[in-house]
Amino acid sequence: MPRTEAKTKKSYTLSKDSVAFLEALRKKHRARSVSSVLEDLVQEARQEEQKREYEAQVTAYYDSLTEEEREEERGWAELGMRALQESDF
Repeated sequence: MPRTEAKTKKSYTLSKDSVAFLEALRKKHRARSVSSVLEDLVQEARQEEQKREYEAQVTAYYDSLTEEEREEERGWAELGMRALQESDF
């Protein structure tokens, strides 16, 4: 997928194994450049980090609920499950 945002040129020192790995990924995925492979890897890592942060926030929310609030959540979940079971899905 072509990216249209502005790029910043940077220089990094990598081990020979890392360079070989990136080159192999470039060839395997027929990427235009190693830079595009690195960009994809960074984007994937960013998405994974955002997912972990979101999951931690959800866990913190549910851990903070009182027993009364948990019971209400269970009630809503049961109602939703019954509605799904009764629908044409």
